[in-house]
Amino acid sequence: MRIAVDVMGGDHGCAVVIEGAKRALESGSNITALHLVGRESEIHAALAHAGLRDRRVHVVHASDFLTMDDKPARALRKKRDSSIARAIGLIHDGKADAAVSLGNTGGIFAAATIKLGRISGVDRGGIATVIPTPDHRFVLLDSGANIECKPIHLAHYAVMGSIYAREVLGYKSPRVGILSIGTEDTKGNELTLGAFGLCQQIDIDFIGNIEGHDLFKGGVDVVVCDGFVGNIVLKTCESLAGAIFSMLRSELNKNPKRQLGALLVHNAFRGIKRRLDPELHAGAPLLGFNGAVIKTHGSARERAVMNAIRIAAETVEHHVNKIISREIAHANDRLAAHVSIAPTPVIA
Repeated sequence: MRIAVDVMGGDHGCAVVIEGAKRALESGSNITALHLVGRESEIHAALAHAGLRDRRVHVVHASDFLTMDDKPARALRKKRDSSIARAIGLIHDGKADAAVSLGNTGGIFAAATIKLGRISGVDRGGIATVIPTPDHRFVLLDSGANIECKPIHLAHYAVMGSIYAREVLGYKSPRVGILSIGTEDTKGNELTLGAFGLCQQIDIDFIGNIEGHDLFKGGVDVVVCDGFVGNIVLKTCESLAGAIFSMLRSELNKNPKRQLGALLVHNAFRGIKRRLDPELHAGAPLLGFNGAVIKTHGSARERAVMNAIRIAAETVEHHVNKIISREIAHANDRLAAHVSIAPTPVIA
């Protein structure tokens, strides 16, 4: 397993990313090569500080990087030697099986589009984020890549999300729902109504529309929506979890009696925090591209980076892209009578 890591995109500097990479190498995964991509001098300094001397580590110099303020397409043209472009370029060149980045989401998505191209038959790639619930986990797709979608895009997300949930999360027959404003098949806007009709035609376990209050009841494994809605859902979930724990801490420290009660249930709270730990699901795969690309938060710390690398390895190990290619072709054959599907352009 050969993985390229863009070490320049995070908020905390490349030292944190490299420490996370070190933990990934020590975790017993089957990584055969880890390409650390970024400014060579900074990488070597961070390697020395981390005490990382592993023959599997290779430093790939990139003289520039994308900032969070950069306009993706323009920045990639201007910063041709950016770390994210080089990291994804290693997949294109056959030197890496997957790439991980903490950088500019739009830049990562644009680089994957330009360098790798979409899987044949996929009209629009998307970002799949795994979100924990009290009983299991669900895949949210798209969680922020495309804010303007067509029904065919949501149908493709349904197929790709189902594959990821089945192959990586281990759900035998993932239940797929479209996020809407009502469960009735007549509820929604033009996008969700159109997607509903298409999802009924393809070979997935489609359960119809779901609402926001269904997300954490355990009745759905793949939640399909456009990136505008998905990103709001994702960030709301992340902030709500933090707010709840903050309110609990405040209430439990108000008087000695409550503090004593907090001590008695301390292990239970730790267990809940572990189950909701965002660092366990810190890597969000970009699905629909000719290569495994994983996006994680710019604010990610060492443990989150380690888990993003693990998720990259799992995506490759389970041959997710090969299965997407096969099942998207099958879905498009079934949808041909219902929608015009343009051929995917070949990216050189």
